[in-house]
Amino acid sequence: MTPQLLQSIQIMTLPLQDLKFRIQEEIETNPALEIVEESSSVSLNENEDRIAGNEEYEMFENSSDPGFTTSGRYDGDENSKRMFMEGALSQPESLYDHLLWQLRLQPLKEDDFRVGELLISNLDENGFHLEDPMKVVSKADHQRIAPVSQVIQMLEPVGTCVRDFRESLVVQARQLVDAPSLVIPILENHLEQVERDKLQEIARMLEVTVEEVEEAIEVIKSLNPFPGRMFSADDSTYVIPDLILRRRDGQFVLVFNDEEIPVLGVNPMFAEIAESDDTEAKKFANRGVRDARWFINSIDQRNNTILRVGRAILEFQRDFFLKGKKYLVPLTLKDIAAELDLSEATISRVTNGKYLQTEWGIFELKHFFSNRIAGTSSGYSRFSKEGVKEIVREILEQEEQAAGKLLSDQRISDLLAQRGIKIARRTVAKYRKELNISSSYER
Repeated sequence: MTPQLLQSIQIMTLPLQDLKFRIQEEIETNPALEIVEESSSVSLNENEDRIAGNEEYEMFENSSDPGFTTSGRYDGDENSKRMFMEGALSQPESLYDHLLWQLRLQPLKEDDFRVGELLISNLDENGFHLEDPMKVVSKADHQRIAPVSQVIQMLEPVGTCVRDFRESLVVQARQLVDAPSLVIPILENHLEQVERDKLQEIARMLEVTVEEVEEAIEVIKSLNPFPGRMFSADDSTYVIPDLILRRRDGQFVLVFNDEEIPVLGVNPMFAEIAESDDTEAKKFANRGVRDARWFINSIDQRNNTILRVGRAILEFQRDFFLKGKKYLVPLTLKDIAAELDLSEATISRVTNGKYLQTEWGIFELKHFFSNRIAGTSSGYSRFSKEGVKEIVREILEQEEQAAGKLLSDQRISDLLAQRGIKIARRTVAKYRKELNISSSYER
């Protein structure tokens, strides 16, 4: 494998955010490569430049620290101070430490504090339960879970010790003063319509005006769906969609998101030197021009392949994009590879870490690949695992409400069978857990 081919494969695997950094690295190492037109993104250095240009800005505005001296000297133990600073910088306070510190300040009984410590240790980086609290806390203390959880939910950051971001937003909203009365109903029942920008539909169902819905949504946007992340030691990762799917005049239009990637070209001066008679300069320029063109071609190949794969996925999963998540059909890497005459390895590289923005939300391309559910009847083999999981969610949300009672896993299995989907009760339980939905007893 040549270095150029290896580079092309590596570029093919890069998510959009990583590709932007890779382009910057290549520009710094190859003077023959240049940016012809910048991307439309706002520079992250603008704020730093503003601070640097402000003569009144001082890093140590408060010099109460006895180790601070205006001359820059420190007469004490330099090694001790260095170790202290390194420790302070490399060991930020964790969510666990922050919540536990606050819990110790609450007027709790010893047994309640013990349960609270278990609940806090069971939280992930978002502030949500890793495992069902009923499994973490001993059976004798189950009655303490609800009241202690409410105490933790009110600690800073508000909204931890819950199952998911929906519950977190509701907890935060209940603490707001003078919040619109629509905030809680929208969070509890209409969050999917908000994500799809179906404001008129929400207004009609709640019998209010669109302006009132917009006012409530503005309040919701001020909340933090993942409160625990402010204590995460890792940098935040932002998803930038590579592809954007829109519907125009009843037709799908798939657009590649090229606004994030700068337009690259070969430096005219290097191209001119490559045609000169100076042997040494020509050799150097030729190498730079050749590498620059290969790099540009590799990016073009990456973008074109992503677009081709996106179009193929659109054709296979058209019902999903038209009707919603439960219509996701079985699809494998082999299906797309055969359609595009590419290798399965290439399809795997292209779909991993690349995202598609749709009216149903932003999905990683590999989300659209799902195996058929196992069974003996060919009548339901058209159903994918992810599609069936969404049907299970729909049954729990709609059928339970219509029936006025909670449905057991066996009853859900029976209802699925009526739709031609024959799966065992234990499979229903597995899918329900993957959807972060508790059992009927726990609900």
